[in-house]
This record gives sequence, C-alpha cells and structure tokens, in this order.
Amino acid sequence: MQLSHTPAALSISFDDPNLVSAAGLVPVMRLADKAGLSTLAQQRMTVAGDKGANAGAKITTLIAGMVAGADSINDMDQLRHGGMNRLFTRIYAPSTLGSFLRSFTFGHVRQLDAVASRFLMGLADQAPGLVPAPATTSSRGRDGGYVFIDVDDTIIEVHGHQKQGAGFGYSGIRGLNALLATVTTKDSAPVVVAQRLRRGSCGSPRGAGRLIADAITTTRRLPGLQHQKLLMRADSAFYGRPSIRAAIKAGADVSVTVRMDPNVKRAIATIADGAWTTIRYTDALFDEDTQRWISSAEVAEVPFTAFASKKEADQVPGRLVVRRIPELNKKDIDQPGLFDLHRFHAVFTTADPDLLDTVAADKRLFRFRSA
Repeated sequence: MQLSHTPAALSISFDDPNLVSAAGLVPVMRLADKAGLSTLAQQRMTVAGDKGANAGAKITTLIAGMVAGADSINDMDQLRHGGMNRLFTRIYAPSTLGSFLRSFTFGHVRQLDAVASRFLMGLADQAPGLVPAPATTSSRGRDGGYVFIDVDDTIIEVHGHQKQGAGFGYSGIRGLNALLATVTTKDSAPVVVAQRLRRGSCGSPRGAGRLIADAITTTRRLPGLQHQKLLMRADSAFYGRPSIRAAIKAGADVSVTVRMDPNVKRAIATIADGAWTTIRYTDALFDEDTQRWISSAEVAEVPFTAFASKKEADQVPGRLVVRRIPELNKKDIDQPGLFDLHRFHAVFTTADPDLLDTVAADKRLFRFRSA
C-alpha cells in the first residue's frame, strides 16, 4: 500500500438514520416548549417578507443548534444529520437561518428581548427553584431581604476582518462587547435576566440605563419576587447618573464602586479614627495593586450624596462604605512614614442599613468587586 501524493478532498458526514449526535436535546427542547419558547417567538417576532415566515420554528432551531454546540451558521447543519429528523420537525437549513438573521434590525433585537424575558418567566414556572425568593429577615446586618442584580460587561473575541461591529475595547482584544445583568438570591446561582451585544469599542456604561431598567422589570415579574427588595451592584465603570438613576427609578437600591475623585476623598477624610471596624475575612481576598492576599481590613461608612454638582433632582443621597487596608508597597516598607498609611476602596450604596450594615455591606459589595 502506498500513500497517495494527490489526495482528494475528504468529507465526513454523520448519516446513520438510526443514530443521533445530540440526544440530550430532547429533554432540553421539551422544557423550552413547555416554557413557551416557540409560541412566544411566533407571536412577538415581525420580520418582514418570506424570510420572516415561521419565526418561532426558526428561533427554536437556532437555540437548539447553540445548545448542541454550534458557534456558526454552518454548524447548524448538525441538526439535520442522522436520525434527528425523527426526533424533531421543521429543522431549517443553515442558509435559511442565515437569511432570517440578516433581516434583523435593532427593533427585532428588542422583540427578542421581550421573548427572552417572558420565556424566563415560563422557565421559572416550570422550575420554581430557578430563582427562589429569599426568606425575609429583620435582623440587622443580614442580606436575606435582598435580591441582587449584578451588571457587568465582557469582551468576546472574534476573528475575521469583515466581522460586523468588531473592535478593540478596554481589554485590548478584538471582539464584541457583551453587557449582561444577572439575578441572584441566597439560594440560587446567577441567572441572566438581560443582555446586549454591542460594538467591541464601545464604553462599558453605554446603554446600561436601559438594560438595568429591563433587568429590574423582568426580575419583578418572576414568581415570588414581585415585592422583594432589589439591590443593583456594579463596578466603577457604571458609576454614572444614567445607570444609577435608572435603577432607582425602577425601584431598586444601588451599590456601585466609586472612583477616588476629590469629592470621595474629602468624604473619606471626615471619618474619625475610632469609626473604623476591623474585619477578618473567612477567605482571604487577593489585592491586584499589591499582588498580596488580604485577610483583614477595616471598614467604616459616611453619608454621601452622589452627583452633588448636578441639579438637585439628579442628586442621589446615600452612604459610602469604605474599606481601608495597610499600605504594603515596597517603597513604603523600605522607608516607613511617620504614621500608618492606608489605601482606600469605596462603594456608594443606597441599601437599607437594617438589611446591610457596614460589615455585611463590605463582605457583599467588595466580594462582588473582587469576583
């Protein structure tokens, strides 16, 4: 036997009619059907022309493909191999799905947002443990009375010079920017309640106000959460009037990391030496600035009004929860100062002190910042 020096193109297909490559799709899509995915998409999507026909089945096909591992339009063809057509009907070809998606405008993205929020409510009805309501408590310092909505963005790396919207963002990676909001209770893992895919070069807070409002509205509609107190948490990129006002207007409290601007520094300087409370963490925190693990710190709080330079209607009264740690930079160790030096990290919050006192707020808010 001799190896051919001119091999032909090799093509491999999964074509046994008695086998399926993704049998796990059956329970997943049955749950999606019970939660109303196909019906919601058919009712809400209004893509014009023949490309928008049977929108419910096309959206369901796209989701099934992604669950099965597809990360491109061509990969959607895996749903049509083997015996998949004996388990599912109305499986569309990749070219049909591509034409369907290329007909989308931003208005259709908002229609998908409506589908996603209502589908999440359907899932919560089918699986009550998805986002269980926390047990309320009046004990000072406990967090059982809050449902947390966390907002953050991330860069999704993409390849290809013609990728629409790709750009270089804060991470230096060429990609798209995804803005996400998740809801978490004491007894549940984070669940995505709102999302937006944006240009890779856009700033983190762009459009965050609308997404935060949508996330709070969706959370309020989940079973058992209609009358729960909500706390929106975010890092310093979202410390701006649009994001904070959107959360407060929607009825949520906020806890947002602040930048050390002159107003914040002046407020921290007013904290008396005896006001600091020592905290020893069960699990150490890694400090990026000093590249050290921190097992203890001191916290205090001081009244603070965010955006005090704006008109009165735009000002937000609250408090600063401040954590200070000893300055451990080598320059200070080699030549000690005349008095102890500290570095400060502050979070602006409107949270109820009866639910999150200074110590509880430090553990909850700074843990989120370090995650």
